[in-house]
Amino acid sequence: MISRYPVLKHLYFWLAAFVLLTYIYGTAYENFELGVKVILMLLPVHLLYFYLVDYIVVRHFYIKGQYLKAFLVALAIMLFIALLYRVVEIFITDPYIYRFYKARNANFTWASRQRSAEAQLSDPILFVTAIERSNAVVWIGITLRLFTLSHERKQSALQAELSSLKAQLHPHFLFNSLNNIYSLSLEKSEKTPEVVLGISNILRYSLYECTAQQVSLKRDIEILQDYIKLEKIRYEERLELNLFIADNTQTLQIAPLLMLPLVENAFKHGTAGTIDTPWINIQLRIQGNHLTLNISNSKPETTDTANSTAGKIGIENVRKRLQLLYPGRYSLDFFDEEDCFITVLNIDLTN
Repeated sequence: MISRYPVLKHLYFWLAAFVLLTYIYGTAYENFELGVKVILMLLPVHLLYFYLVDYIVVRHFYIKGQYLKAFLVALAIMLFIALLYRVVEIFITDPYIYRFYKARNANFTWASRQRSAEAQLSDPILFVTAIERSNAVVWIGITLRLFTLSHERKQSALQAELSSLKAQLHPHFLFNSLNNIYSLSLEKSEKTPEVVLGISNILRYSLYECTAQQVSLKRDIEILQDYIKLEKIRYEERLELNLFIADNTQTLQIAPLLMLPLVENAFKHGTAGTIDTPWINIQLRIQGNHLTLNISNSKPETTDTANSTAGKIGIENVRKRLQLLYPGRYSLDFFDEEDCFITVLNIDLTN
């Protein structure tokens, strides 16, 4: 809720600041009623200080890397606020405090109140004290603000990189899909329209449903099954396919199109180059929040360099997305055995 309404962050912070300052001043005055009233008089100065630093120093200089300017402007604002703080004290809060104690003790005296406003304003000790008081809470807020900006910038960079990887993934899948249609069209296969429709469904998913960082695991598996059906149509009886896909997805979420390139790679670079009967084994198991995808496929007799390079692009994109989205929560291993390739993906899908 707070992330959706940023103004709440400010309200909660200033409420906490008000409570903290009231406690400090109330303890010093030995009267919390007086502490509340004094802080209400001084709070506008704290607000002005924070937003001057935030909007001028942080937003216009610090985040642009202009650190010297940021320091000099922050120093100027600090001195200005300290002066304003003293003016408010001399003409508003101190007279109120004096009257408050005088009403309770007729003999109460305050030496500084006997001096002129000019003398009080030019007192270096009181000026330094004003600097300390005005900075106490504001720089806590500025520190939190800098942490927030740093987090937002990291998230923006992460999202930009993920978007870039997705942009690479979609053309890669489209390129391979068009090759499939081309092969069927050369054979004048009656299944070409069915394949075009199936590819259209997958592309619709990849372009319009994958805009979110997480999608339903059930839906992502459906697309994976659609792709496998298309490849079965293409290879017909020439392919020995053993498939097991768990259906206990519950409400699990997953980053879209992580599994498809791995399955696609098995078809594209395993079965396509196998002269004898090609085979693929695919097992997708789910235990609790843990997903395991195990793919093994026959090895081609010859290596197609172009296909091998294209496959590496898809695999590297998957690996990079896993590193960004599931750090420390995944493993992706490849095994080059004598007669087959094996791919094993493990992901902890805990939200």
